[in-house]
Amino acid sequence: MISPVYRLVSPRRFEVAYQEYSLVSDKVIVRPTYLSICAADQRYYTGSRDKEILEKKLPMALIHEGIGKIVFDPNKEFPVGQLVAMVPNTPVEKDSVIAENYLPSSKFRSSGYDGFMQDYVFLNRDRIVPLFEGIKPHVAAFMELVSVSVHAISRYNQKAHSRREIVGVWGDGNLGFITSLLLKKKFVDSKVIVFGKTSYKLDRFSFADAVYLIDQIPETLKIDHAFECVGGMGSQYALDQIIDHIHPEGTIALLGVSENYIETNTRMILEKGLTLIGSSRSGRKDFVETVNILRKYPDILDYLETLVSSVNEVTTIQDIINVFEKDLTKSWGKTIIKWNI
Repeated sequence: MISPVYRLVSPRRFEVAYQEYSLVSDKVIVRPTYLSICAADQRYYTGSRDKEILEKKLPMALIHEGIGKIVFDPNKEFPVGQLVAMVPNTPVEKDSVIAENYLPSSKFRSSGYDGFMQDYVFLNRDRIVPLFEGIKPHVAAFMELVSVSVHAISRYNQKAHSRREIVGVWGDGNLGFITSLLLKKKFVDSKVIVFGKTSYKLDRFSFADAVYLIDQIPETLKIDHAFECVGGMGSQYALDQIIDHIHPEGTIALLGVSENYIETNTRMILEKGLTLIGSSRSGRKDFVETVNILRKYPDILDYLETLVSSVNEVTTIQDIINVFEKDLTKSWGKTIIKWNI
């Protein structure tokens, strides 16, 4: 079987290639339907990654956030037309200690391996998580991002001490929104406070117990634990603020990605006995947990829908370019692609 793959070959330039697959295998064939653009995709599209990285990883199909419909399952486990989430992390081994998304051998779509911008995606069956009836596809499109927060919160829950009266979330973007929303649902007795730099974004965090602009935080405000969801060079300043406001022996979950090294106040980390937890990506079990959470708390889906900045039908390569350019100009939320190419 031949499947067209729409690959980024250089910044702002896509070309179609044709990938041959065998139908005589255990792979499940999925037709992508709704995709979501991530900041990581934009760093490839705009060429803002290091030149060496671009030369190594391109050409490559972008997008690792997406859902699709079952086209063919040789084992007939999944019915044709079943709506499913596609797990982008692809492990090639199992480890009794290290999670699949931290194994160096794992492959991750749209990061050195083709993402979901294809006519058909051939997936191992454990890379497929069925979705429930009634879920809006343009919201489910960025379930991968939700699963990243679910994964980070799970790690926090395992490692943080039991005093969780006040949890701070630094970051007023998509990741901060999702993380603080899930924290509020999972830890009902915790007060969740969000810290950001943009008033109109913070206004959207209606579920939070309190919000503060980062230049207006009371000196007396203290938190038990924190989540850093800023990323970039801004994560350095967020981490500094967290260290200033966190109680001794608190836990800091790090989620923000920075292309460059940042400075860290190790003196106060040591003096306060703080624990820093790095979290990256997610695995199948996080997707399954995410689906269970969304089924149990349907109002979360209503909040997540407010993150949808636009839904854009794509039928040509020029449409792909147009939607990536449009995403660069948005002020809030997620750009969704209705994949109809």
